[in-house]
Amino acid sequence: MKILLFGANGQVGWQLRRSLAVVGEVIPLDRSSTPLCGDLRDAQGVAASVADVAPDVVVNAAAYTAVDRAEDEPDAAFAVNASACDALAKAATRQGAWLVHYSSDYVYDGSGEKPWRETDATRPSSIYGRSKLAGDQAIAHGTRRHLVLRTSWVFDSWGQNFASSILKAAAVRDELTVVADQWGAPTRAALIADVTAHALRVLAAERNPERLAGIYHVAAGGSTNWHEYAQLIVQEANARGWPLRASADRVRAIASADYPARATRPKNSRLDTTRLRETFGLALPPWQDGVRAVIAELAQHRAAAST
Repeated sequence: MKILLFGANGQVGWQLRRSLAVVGEVIPLDRSSTPLCGDLRDAQGVAASVADVAPDVVVNAAAYTAVDRAEDEPDAAFAVNASACDALAKAATRQGAWLVHYSSDYVYDGSGEKPWRETDATRPSSIYGRSKLAGDQAIAHGTRRHLVLRTSWVFDSWGQNFASSILKAAAVRDELTVVADQWGAPTRAALIADVTAHALRVLAAERNPERLAGIYHVAAGGSTNWHEYAQLIVQEANARGWPLRASADRVRAIASADYPARATRPKNSRLDTTRLRETFGLALPPWQDGVRAVIAELAQHRAAAST
Protein backbone atom coordinates (compact mmCIF):
# COMPACT_ATOMS: atom_id res chain seq x y z
CA MET A 1 0.00 0.00 0.00
CA LYS A 2 1.36 3.42 -0.99
CA ILE A 3 0.18 6.21 1.33
CA LEU A 4 0.56 9.92 0.56
CA LEU A 5 0.46 11.86 3.83
CA PHE A 6 -0.26 15.60 3.95
CA GLY A 7 0.45 17.55 7.15
CA ALA A 8 3.22 15.15 8.13
CA ASN A 9 4.77 17.51 10.71
CA GLY A 10 1.63 18.28 12.71
CA GLN A 11 0.56 16.51 15.88
CA VAL A 12 -1.52 13.86 14.11
CA GLY A 13 0.76 13.76 11.07
CA TRP A 14 3.84 13.07 13.17
CA GLN A 15 2.14 10.09 14.82
CA LEU A 16 0.81 8.90 11.46
CA ARG A 17 4.39 8.60 10.21
CA ARG A 18 4.83 5.93 12.89
CA SER A 19 1.49 4.14 12.73
CA LEU A 20 1.19 4.00 8.94
CA ALA A 21 4.74 2.75 8.44
CA VAL A 22 3.57 -0.76 9.38
CA VAL A 23 0.69 -0.55 6.89
CA GLY A 24 2.59 0.48 3.79
CA GLU A 25 5.03 2.89 2.18
CA VAL A 26 4.47 6.41 3.53
CA ILE A 27 5.32 9.50 1.45
CA PRO A 28 5.19 12.37 4.01
CA LEU A 29 4.58 15.95 2.87
CA ASP A 30 4.34 19.25 4.70
CA ARG A 31 4.09 22.90 3.66
CA SER A 32 7.79 23.11 2.80
CA SER A 33 8.02 19.88 0.79
CA THR A 34 9.58 19.93 -2.67
CA PRO A 35 9.37 18.95 -5.48
CA LEU A 36 5.97 17.54 -4.47
CA CYS A 37 3.58 20.14 -3.08
CA GLY A 38 2.35 19.65 0.47
CA ASP A 39 0.95 23.17 0.96
CA LEU A 40 -2.85 22.92 1.04
CA ARG A 41 -3.13 26.59 0.13
CA ASP A 42 -2.06 25.49 -3.36
CA ALA A 43 -4.99 23.28 -4.40
CA GLN A 44 -3.64 22.71 -7.90
CA GLY A 45 -0.20 21.77 -6.60
CA VAL A 46 -1.73 19.36 -4.10
CA ALA A 47 -3.78 17.68 -6.84
CA ALA A 48 -0.67 17.42 -9.00
CA SER A 49 1.20 15.72 -6.14
CA VAL A 50 -1.53 13.09 -5.88
CA ALA A 51 -1.28 12.46 -9.62
CA ASP A 52 2.52 12.21 -9.49
CA VAL A 53 2.62 9.75 -6.59
CA ALA A 54 -0.45 7.73 -7.64
CA PRO A 55 -1.07 6.47 -4.10
CA ASP A 56 -3.50 3.82 -2.89
CA VAL A 57 -4.44 6.07 0.04
CA VAL A 58 -4.30 9.83 0.58
CA VAL A 59 -4.26 10.89 4.23
CA ASN A 60 -4.92 14.56 4.94
CA ALA A 61 -3.70 15.56 8.40
CA ALA A 62 -3.13 19.20 7.41
CA ALA A 63 -5.56 21.93 8.45
CA TYR A 64 -6.01 25.59 9.31
CA THR A 65 -6.53 25.35 13.08
CA ALA A 66 -6.25 28.96 14.31
CA VAL A 67 -9.83 29.10 15.60
CA ASP A 68 -9.85 32.75 16.67
CA ARG A 69 -7.77 34.06 13.77
CA ALA A 70 -10.14 32.36 11.33
CA GLU A 71 -12.81 34.91 12.29
CA ASP A 72 -10.64 37.56 10.61
CA GLU A 73 -9.17 35.27 7.93
CA PRO A 74 -12.14 33.33 6.52
CA ASP A 75 -10.62 33.06 3.06
CA ALA A 76 -7.47 31.46 4.46
CA ALA A 77 -9.47 29.03 6.61
CA PHE A 78 -11.72 27.96 3.73
CA ALA A 79 -8.79 27.66 1.31
CA VAL A 80 -7.08 25.05 3.49
CA ASN A 81 -10.03 23.39 5.20
CA ALA A 82 -12.47 23.32 2.29
CA SER A 83 -11.06 24.13 -1.16
CA ALA A 84 -8.06 21.86 -0.68
CA CYS A 85 -10.37 19.04 0.42
CA ASP A 86 -12.36 19.43 -2.78
CA ALA A 87 -9.14 19.21 -4.81
CA LEU A 88 -7.95 16.17 -2.83
CA ALA A 89 -11.28 14.37 -3.25
CA LYS A 90 -11.28 14.86 -7.00
CA ALA A 91 -7.63 13.86 -7.30
CA ALA A 92 -8.19 10.74 -5.18
CA THR A 93 -11.17 9.76 -7.35
CA ARG A 94 -9.06 10.04 -10.50
CA GLN A 95 -6.49 7.71 -8.92
CA GLY A 96 -9.05 5.32 -7.44
CA ALA A 97 -7.46 6.03 -4.05
CA TRP A 98 -9.03 6.17 -0.61
CA LEU A 99 -9.05 9.57 1.11
CA VAL A 100 -8.73 9.80 4.91
CA HIS A 101 -9.44 13.21 6.40
CA TYR A 102 -9.67 14.59 9.95
CA SER A 103 -12.50 16.85 11.01
CA SER A 104 -13.69 18.53 14.19
CA ASP A 105 -16.32 18.70 16.90
CA TYR A 106 -16.72 22.35 15.86
CA VAL A 107 -19.05 21.29 13.04
CA TYR A 108 -21.76 20.92 15.74
CA ASP A 109 -23.28 23.80 17.66
CA GLY A 110 -22.12 22.55 21.06
CA SER A 111 -25.55 22.51 22.67
CA GLY A 112 -27.00 19.94 25.05
CA GLU A 113 -25.16 17.29 27.01
CA LYS A 114 -25.55 14.12 24.92
CA PRO A 115 -22.57 12.95 22.86
CA TRP A 116 -22.91 13.93 19.21
CA ARG A 117 -23.63 11.19 16.69
CA GLU A 118 -22.52 11.26 13.05
CA THR A 119 -26.15 11.61 11.96
CA ASP A 120 -26.86 14.69 14.10
CA ALA A 121 -27.48 18.03 12.43
CA THR A 122 -24.38 20.16 11.88
CA ARG A 123 -24.70 23.81 12.88
CA PRO A 124 -21.21 25.31 13.31
CA SER A 125 -21.08 28.63 15.13
CA SER A 126 -17.60 29.78 14.06
CA ILE A 127 -15.75 30.38 10.80
CA TYR A 128 -13.38 27.56 11.69
CA GLY A 129 -16.31 25.17 12.21
CA ARG A 130 -17.94 26.23 8.95
CA SER A 131 -14.70 25.72 7.03
CA LYS A 132 -14.26 22.23 8.51
CA LEU A 133 -17.85 21.30 7.65
CA ALA A 134 -17.37 22.56 4.09
CA GLY A 135 -14.33 20.29 3.82
CA ASP A 136 -16.30 17.29 5.09
CA GLN A 137 -19.01 17.95 2.52
CA ALA A 138 -16.54 18.42 -0.31
CA ILE A 139 -14.98 15.05 0.45
CA ALA A 140 -18.30 13.23 0.84
CA HIS A 141 -19.50 14.63 -2.50
CA GLY A 142 -16.16 14.30 -4.28
CA THR A 143 -15.28 10.67 -3.66
CA ARG A 144 -17.07 7.52 -2.54
CA ARG A 145 -13.86 6.11 -1.06
CA HIS A 146 -13.49 8.30 1.98
CA LEU A 147 -13.14 8.16 5.74
CA VAL A 148 -13.81 11.42 7.55
CA LEU A 149 -12.70 11.07 11.18
CA ARG A 150 -14.12 13.77 13.42
CA THR A 151 -12.23 14.26 16.66
CA SER A 152 -11.79 16.76 19.47
CA TRP A 153 -9.33 18.24 21.97
CA VAL A 154 -6.27 16.79 20.22
CA PHE A 155 -2.96 16.79 22.10
CA ASP A 156 0.32 14.90 22.25
CA SER A 157 3.91 15.25 23.38
CA TRP A 158 4.66 16.97 20.06
CA GLY A 159 3.56 20.47 19.05
CA GLN A 160 1.51 23.23 20.61
CA ASN A 161 -1.61 22.12 22.47
CA PHE A 162 -3.56 22.58 25.70
CA ALA A 163 -1.31 20.28 27.73
CA SER A 164 1.88 22.07 26.74
CA SER A 165 0.24 25.46 27.37
CA ILE A 166 -0.85 24.44 30.87
CA LEU A 167 2.62 23.17 31.73
CA LYS A 168 4.21 26.42 30.55
CA ALA A 169 1.73 28.52 32.52
CA ALA A 170 2.03 26.41 35.68
CA ALA A 171 5.81 26.81 35.57
CA VAL A 172 5.61 30.59 35.94
CA ARG A 173 2.30 31.23 37.75
CA ASP A 174 1.14 30.41 41.27
CA GLU A 175 -2.48 30.05 40.19
CA LEU A 176 -4.26 29.19 36.94
CA THR A 177 -7.85 29.89 35.86
CA VAL A 178 -9.41 27.40 33.44
CA VAL A 179 -12.88 27.11 31.91
CA ALA A 180 -15.07 24.45 33.55
CA ASP A 181 -18.27 24.56 31.49
CA GLN A 182 -16.99 23.14 28.19
CA TRP A 183 -17.02 19.35 27.97
CA GLY A 184 -15.24 16.86 25.75
CA ALA A 185 -12.62 14.12 25.66
CA PRO A 186 -8.90 14.96 25.41
CA THR A 187 -7.74 12.71 22.58
CA ARG A 188 -4.11 11.90 21.99
CA ALA A 189 -2.85 12.21 18.41
CA ALA A 190 -1.22 8.79 18.78
CA LEU A 191 -4.66 7.25 19.38
CA ILE A 192 -6.06 8.92 16.26
CA ALA A 193 -3.08 7.65 14.25
CA ASP A 194 -3.43 4.10 15.55
CA VAL A 195 -7.16 4.10 14.78
CA THR A 196 -6.34 5.25 11.25
CA ALA A 197 -3.83 2.46 10.70
CA HIS A 198 -6.29 -0.13 12.00
CA ALA A 199 -9.08 1.18 9.76
CA LEU A 200 -6.84 0.98 6.70
CA ARG A 201 -5.99 -2.64 7.53
CA VAL A 202 -9.69 -3.43 7.76
CA LEU A 203 -10.39 -1.72 4.44
CA ALA A 204 -7.57 -3.65 2.78
CA ALA A 205 -9.03 -6.96 3.97
CA GLU A 206 -12.65 -6.11 3.14
CA ARG A 207 -14.15 -7.57 -0.04
CA ASN A 208 -16.47 -4.57 -0.42
CA PRO A 209 -14.61 -1.75 1.37
CA GLU A 210 -16.82 1.05 0.06
CA ARG A 211 -19.59 -0.11 2.38
CA LEU A 212 -17.42 1.15 5.24
CA ALA A 213 -16.94 4.64 3.78
CA GLY A 214 -18.32 7.65 5.62
CA ILE A 215 -17.98 9.81 8.71
CA TYR A 216 -16.80 8.41 12.05
CA HIS A 217 -16.16 9.94 15.44
CA VAL A 218 -12.77 9.26 17.05
CA ALA A 219 -12.28 10.28 20.67
CA ALA A 220 -10.90 8.82 23.84
CA GLY A 221 -13.34 7.26 26.29
CA GLY A 222 -15.20 9.28 28.89
CA SER A 223 -15.48 13.05 29.13
CA THR A 224 -14.23 15.94 31.23
CA ASN A 225 -13.99 19.72 31.19
CA TRP A 226 -10.94 21.90 30.59
CA HIS A 227 -10.58 22.62 34.31
CA GLU A 228 -10.46 18.96 35.36
CA TYR A 229 -8.17 18.23 32.41
CA ALA A 230 -5.76 20.97 33.54
CA GLN A 231 -5.81 19.68 37.11
CA LEU A 232 -4.77 16.20 35.95
CA ILE A 233 -1.95 17.63 33.83
CA VAL A 234 -0.52 19.56 36.78
CA GLN A 235 -1.05 16.67 39.19
CA GLU A 236 0.76 14.20 36.93
CA ALA A 237 3.62 16.61 36.26
CA ASN A 238 4.08 17.30 39.97
CA ALA A 239 4.08 13.56 40.70
CA ARG A 240 7.01 13.19 38.30
CA GLY A 241 9.08 15.91 39.92
CA TRP A 242 8.31 18.68 37.46
CA PRO A 243 9.14 21.96 39.28
CA LEU A 244 5.86 23.80 38.71
CA ARG A 245 4.85 26.82 40.76
CA ALA A 246 1.15 25.97 40.55
CA SER A 247 -0.29 22.82 42.12
CA ALA A 248 -3.48 21.02 41.10
CA ASP A 249 -5.45 22.65 43.92
CA ARG A 250 -4.39 26.08 42.62
CA VAL A 251 -6.10 25.50 39.25
CA ARG A 252 -9.27 27.54 39.64
CA ALA A 253 -12.49 26.92 37.70
CA ILE A 254 -14.14 29.75 35.76
CA ALA A 255 -17.05 30.05 33.32
CA SER A 256 -16.70 30.57 29.57
CA ALA A 257 -18.16 34.04 30.03
CA ASP A 258 -15.14 34.93 32.17
CA TYR A 259 -12.74 33.95 29.39
CA PRO A 260 -13.99 35.73 26.25
CA ALA A 261 -12.62 34.57 22.92
CA ARG A 262 -12.94 35.85 19.36
CA ALA A 263 -14.66 32.65 18.21
CA THR A 264 -17.43 30.80 20.01
CA ARG A 265 -16.31 27.54 21.63
CA PRO A 266 -18.76 24.61 21.81
CA LYS A 267 -19.81 23.81 25.37
CA ASN A 268 -20.58 20.22 24.42
CA SER A 269 -17.82 18.54 22.41
CA ARG A 270 -18.68 15.00 23.49
CA LEU A 271 -18.56 12.60 20.53
CA ASP A 272 -20.40 9.28 20.35
CA THR A 273 -17.88 6.72 19.02
CA THR A 274 -20.28 3.77 18.78
CA ARG A 275 -20.19 3.60 14.99
CA LEU A 276 -16.39 3.53 14.87
CA ARG A 277 -16.06 0.92 17.62
CA GLU A 278 -18.66 -1.41 16.17
CA THR A 279 -17.61 -1.07 12.52
CA PHE A 280 -13.89 -1.55 13.07
CA GLY A 281 -13.96 -3.68 16.22
CA LEU A 282 -12.17 -1.18 18.43
CA ALA A 283 -11.99 -0.40 22.13
CA LEU A 284 -11.01 3.18 22.92
CA PRO A 285 -9.07 3.88 26.15
CA PRO A 286 -10.18 6.48 28.71
CA TRP A 287 -8.92 10.00 28.15
CA GLN A 288 -6.88 9.91 31.37
CA ASP A 289 -4.61 7.20 29.94
CA GLY A 290 -3.46 9.44 27.11
CA VAL A 291 -2.86 12.39 29.39
CA ARG A 292 -0.80 10.36 31.85
CA ALA A 293 1.25 8.81 29.03
CA VAL A 294 2.04 12.18 27.44
CA ILE A 295 3.02 13.83 30.73
CA ALA A 296 5.25 10.84 31.52
CA GLU A 297 6.95 11.15 28.12
CA LEU A 298 7.43 14.90 28.50
CA ALA A 299 8.88 14.42 31.97
CA GLN A 300 11.33 11.84 30.65
CA HIS A 301 12.38 14.15 27.82
CA ARG A 302 12.85 17.00 30.29
CA ALA A 303 14.93 14.87 32.63
CA ALA A 304 17.09 13.62 29.76
CA ALA A 305 17.66 17.15 28.50
CA SER A 306 18.82 18.34 31.92
CA THR A 307 21.49 15.63 32.34
